[in-house]
Amino acid sequence: MREIPDIMELHILIKDGKDLTHQIYDQISSAIASGRLANGQQVPPSRLLARQLGVARKSVADAYHRLTYDKKLVGYVGKGTFVHRPLAAEPVQQPSSWRPSAALQKWMDLAARDQVGKKDRCPVDFTGGESSTGHFPQDEWRSCVMHGLRRSAARRGRYGDAAGLLELRQALLGHAGFSRGVAGSVDDVVITSGAQQALDLIGRVLVEPGMCVALEEPGYPRARLLFASLGARVVGVPVDADGIDVEAIPGDARIIYVTPAHQFPLGMAMSEARRHALLEKAAAIGAIIIEDDYDSEFRYTGRPIDALQSLDRFGIVIFVGTMSKVMFPEMRIGYVLAPSLIAQALVAAKRLSDWQCNTMLQFALAKFVSDGHLLRHVRRTQGSYALRREKIQNAFDTILAPWFELIPSEAGFHLVATCKPGLDIPALIAAAREAGVGLYPLSAFYAGPDVKQGLFLGYGSVETERIDAALLTVRDLLRAAGQ
Repeated sequence: MREIPDIMELHILIKDGKDLTHQIYDQISSAIASGRLANGQQVPPSRLLARQLGVARKSVADAYHRLTYDKKLVGYVGKGTFVHRPLAAEPVQQPSSWRPSAALQKWMDLAARDQVGKKDRCPVDFTGGESSTGHFPQDEWRSCVMHGLRRSAARRGRYGDAAGLLELRQALLGHAGFSRGVAGSVDDVVITSGAQQALDLIGRVLVEPGMCVALEEPGYPRARLLFASLGARVVGVPVDADGIDVEAIPGDARIIYVTPAHQFPLGMAMSEARRHALLEKAAAIGAIIIEDDYDSEFRYTGRPIDALQSLDRFGIVIFVGTMSKVMFPEMRIGYVLAPSLIAQALVAAKRLSDWQCNTMLQFALAKFVSDGHLLRHVRRTQGSYALRREKIQNAFDTILAPWFELIPSEAGFHLVATCKPGLDIPALIAAAREAGVGLYPLSAFYAGPDVKQGLFLGYGSVETERIDAALLTVRDLLRAAGQ
């Protein structure tokens, strides 16, 4: 007798021995109506379901026959029986007495405010934070992933160190030391699920309700929302051509979040004098500095700038790096180099949050970095980014100059253009989307009332050969609108 293949058990409850066919019919029909059984999903063979339920096969077969007659199931010879016509899922009704708690309402409000980058992508899209995939060394990465699979298979069944694999911490500390001048102990490095989790862990161990956290204005919206969600009093501090205005940092700030290598989003680098002033101010008021070094590997002009952490003689800088920008967003591996006591607390928070990052990916990334593939990838990709950057600069210096002015930037893979007074940016963005060009407003990065209007132009994932035509389209839309 041919064995019936194992199929996931279908959740049906037989209440008594009466009218079994009707019970089975009703429960499968309800599962289809609610959406629990989706269109095209296979149901168990009648023999297997009868065995699982402990009933006669005829009861199941009769129920299937009725469901097929009602066009809720369909059978295919040699394949099986499948859901044929799903009904619209009934909305889940909350009890009338149920109301969102204050904590839940807070998160619902934060979700409504977190709207950066949530639009559908256009054929040519200047979204930020996404890297080029065309130049990524797939063969080398595949080899490293296979290495990671073999290494993780050898230790399968065990949880790893919440701080991350030692060899990955060593590799990333070496990379940050080589490219950014960062110095520290591997014991103070913590591997995280991207830079966003790094910020979350830092907030968990440092933020107290009502604590003042100073952020650049404009700045990274999700850092602002994150610290606010933890109960901090978030204060925006203006920036100028040299970076954050140190004199404007509140005296009661206990955390100062900055992007000194490539201010997000405006793009300027913090001057050396301003860096020293920031360190002195933070030490004087008893604040910790979070240095978010999100995309500084890519630099086009001028000499490399050391990380703020490398200048720190007070032990107050937490350095945050990420692989999502330099490699690809799906990587979701970041790292933190923190003063020892804070690093220990971060490991404890990481262990409680998600225990550890994916072991296989950690092994693969450690080999990718240690074998030199990451640095070679940066050098190759930088040439492509430089060309895209040049095309955007040329367009804004010529055909778009009547409407915009680019803010100089020497690193990363986005640019910002401020607009001349009177330009309707929302209307331009809407018209550009209709024409297949994705543009993004600079205003989305401001929290206060003093908002500069303009465009945020990411060029990490846009195809080089489509930039000229896309920006010509923008020019034509501006002319057609008479702006």
